[in-house]
Amino acid sequence: MQERIEHMDSKGVIRKRLEQHRDVIEQILSDEKLQDMIAQITETIVTCFKYGGRVYFCGNGGSAADAQHLAAEFSGKFYLERDILPSEALHCNSSYITAVSNDLSFEIIYSRLISGIGKAGDVLIGLSTSGNSVNIVKAFETCHEKAITTVAFTGSDGGRMRELSKLIINVPSTDTPRIQEAHITIGHIICELVEEEIFGKKK
Repeated sequence: MQERIEHMDSKGVIRKRLEQHRDVIEQILSDEKLQDMIAQITETIVTCFKYGGRVYFCGNGGSAADAQHLAAEFSGKFYLERDILPSEALHCNSSYITAVSNDLSFEIIYSRLISGIGKAGDVLIGLSTSGNSVNIVKAFETCHEKAITTVAFTGSDGGRMRELSKLIINVPSTDTPRIQEAHITIGHIICELVEEEIFGKKK
């Protein structure tokens, strides 16, 4: 009997989370301004690649995983077999991350790196559900000094990154898992559109 009750409870959670995910996606579907922002970010990234720039990503925890995922879609492939679109996630060098975090400060891991490798015309996409991740905020401040375009993927509030971002995706939620799910969905759409604009449509 106890196993049956626990099974029913788990099914309730499953349904509730799927409904919450659906609700966030439906809000994005009904938000023309947010869809226009997705299109604008796509155009910005296309321009960056066409003029020889690079797109960088950064995040923490689950958002770091999402950052690495999206960088791989550009540098590897999305739908098409095609040339590389130069992109990388800034946290992937574990020796660098641990050395700077240990010897200097975790807060500067991204700002220090982007100051050395980023160039004017590049794009930095920061993923933070709160918009307040200090290491991303500092990286965005550095980008302003170097004329690197800043793009934020955040939640409904936007946090400190709102004022530092040239372009911003505010997912209409305050729930971290739902925000991250939407970030990947939107990121995939952008990857598809960028690839299509540069290399043509999937046959």
